[in-house]
Amino acid sequence: MRVALVHDWLTGMRGGEKVLQALMELFPEAHLFTLVFLPEKVSPVFQSQRVTVSPLQRLPFGRSHYRYYLPLYYEFMKGFDFSEYDLIISSSSACAKWIQNPKKRLHICYCHTPMRYIWDGFEEYFGSNASLPVRWMARAFREYLQRCDLKSNEGVSYFIANSSEVRHRIQRLYHREATVIHPPVELAALKPESGERTYYLVVSALVPYKRIDLAIQGCNKKNLPLRIIGDGPERKRLENMSGPTIQFEGWVPSEKLAGYYSHAKALIFPGREDFGIVPVEALSCGCPVIAFQEGGVQDTLTDGVTGVLFREQTVASLVEAIEKFSKMPFPDMKTLRKMMVKFSTSQFLFKMKNYIRKIYQFPPLPSSERP
Repeated sequence: MRVALVHDWLTGMRGGEKVLQALMELFPEAHLFTLVFLPEKVSPVFQSQRVTVSPLQRLPFGRSHYRYYLPLYYEFMKGFDFSEYDLIISSSSACAKWIQNPKKRLHICYCHTPMRYIWDGFEEYFGSNASLPVRWMARAFREYLQRCDLKSNEGVSYFIANSSEVRHRIQRLYHREATVIHPPVELAALKPESGERTYYLVVSALVPYKRIDLAIQGCNKKNLPLRIIGDGPERKRLENMSGPTIQFEGWVPSEKLAGYYSHAKALIFPGREDFGIVPVEALSCGCPVIAFQEGGVQDTLTDGVTGVLFREQTVASLVEAIEKFSKMPFPDMKTLRKMMVKFSTSQFLFKMKNYIRKIYQFPPLPSSERP
């Protein structure tokens, strides 16, 4: 069977790229299509893959500022030819599903979310924090891009959502049903360490919708030690509001994350995420989570068991959750880690295999083969 995998862009290793990497494990001979490919920024496994890129890769600043070409994404995606393939799987949080499918090949879209910056997250990306020219251009093209997004659904045979949150968005925006298969989390690579837990922790890109400002203000108010792993355009603003107990670590190698999780009292997760791999990683290292209760965490966390959920994205609500957390007992590391096994890469591969077998009307894999 000839398989094509389509991804928005390959310019770094985040959750979407890890899903794509797992799909490549399922289909090692697959041909990969993407808008822009930066081999030096992704896992070496992609460097040996057959990759076709769009003309955007060769345009001025296309590799470094590809997001500025957003109004042209639909035209770029139309340029890919999938006539020779039997199965197309798109891994999409933006435009990967915008491909043309005139031959009506089987197209499964693994949807990380409908494109945030033309739908629910428009103001977060193009509000007052954006420059005036960017805001103007975004408003001028928003309706056109929404039409492109909706039209592209005609070529999608089936939707998979990465969480219940995203399944509801697909229903609301696209009026399509979706099956939830949670993304793979590389739990085997996380080796917990023993030792005292002495600080609170944030692991995140430093961008507005992550609401890292809440974690900083809450820890400032309670004079609590907080370590922040990550970087991004918000870093300077966040540093300026930080008190003496806040420490910025920048990005750290993935192999060192387990050490940070293992010595943290709790992970603070104040944003609303589509799924949220970081809380699963933290719990697999025995680190409970204090999280805003909306979004993908509803699939992964249990209030009072794996952490504490707070109801409002306010400093007062977060501080109340921290105080509640400090008075509660939680399961030990082995118990928490066991709870997270269902989100492992092996479980993801098993579920994807059975999903595709069901579409082709093959019998499901026996339960004895379940990891």
